[in-house]
Amino acid sequence: MIQVLLEKPEKLVIKEVEKPSVGKDEVIIKVKRVGICGSDIHAYYGKHPFISCPIVQGHEFSGEIVELGEKVSGYKLGDNVTAMPQLFCGECYQCTHGSYHICNSLKVIGCQVEGAAQEYFKVEAKLLVKLHEGMSYDEGAIIEPAAVGVHAAGKLGNVEGKNILIIGAGTIGNLTAQAAKALGAKSVMISDLSEYRLNIAKECGIDFTVNPATENLGEMILRHFGKDGADGIIECVGIESSVEQAIQLSRKGSDIIIVGVFGKKPNVNFGLVQDKEIRLIGSLMYVEKDFRLAMDMIHSGKINVTPLLSEHFSLKAIGEAYKYIESNKDKSMKIIIDVE
Repeated sequence: MIQVLLEKPEKLVIKEVEKPSVGKDEVIIKVKRVGICGSDIHAYYGKHPFISCPIVQGHEFSGEIVELGEKVSGYKLGDNVTAMPQLFCGECYQCTHGSYHICNSLKVIGCQVEGAAQEYFKVEAKLLVKLHEGMSYDEGAIIEPAAVGVHAAGKLGNVEGKNILIIGAGTIGNLTAQAAKALGAKSVMISDLSEYRLNIAKECGIDFTVNPATENLGEMILRHFGKDGADGIIECVGIESSVEQAIQLSRKGSDIIIVGVFGKKPNVNFGLVQDKEIRLIGSLMYVEKDFRLAMDMIHSGKINVTPLLSEHFSLKAIGEAYKYIESNKDKSMKIIIDVE
């Protein structure tokens, strides 16, 4: 079978490898779709702080079960599935207190261990999530990043009736904004320097879109949210200037959720954080309830993923996918690899 290895930054190698053998508690998935996300792009260029080469990428994926281990129950051949890509110890403090997504020894499929960028992929059955009837493979591959957004919005607590600002209208920012809406936010504003991405956000039903290059974001917050400003801010870019912007614009005593992956260490104005009693809260991944809620939201239409689907590439053309992303940074939302 074909497998794609990121051998070193900017060098993808297409390999012929043996098809995996199923273990007693595992299934073999015939991979249908693999999504390329921001973390994959950081890793491709050698700029992800926690992903090293060589690595087989692919933590957003969907496919069909073609083999079942002898102890696997609850699934059958032909089931369409995705999987939560977190491998955790189950014994550390976080794992024993419900936060296994930040396990002390967390490894993520496609990031620290072999991922799904291959024709067949072996997965522990306990990680599987069966897709709702009628869900497409494309939708199945987007559940994972949508779960990131659901978890991030949930870090603000109950957002029902609140005004939420999302900084960054890329795929994660967009899905986070949609998740906040689906969770009952009164209104959601999203900012980005790309008019293309802002138009996608409008198509997805986000209330207010702002381009800080042409509009004053602070004035737009006052206009649309009123004098009390944003009830919470979620940073989905991962650069110093966006964190600084969030700190400057935040209401005293409010929360800023940090979702963006940082290629460079930012300088943070902790004097202002202290003075305004701001809470900076990191948000990494998700737990199962977030993942399943994300799937429900996509299936019900509360999260609209169709406008995010930018281009499809075959598995053998995955290198072309990265070239496309480099040449179309603003217009590359969710790139899908077809493994068929």
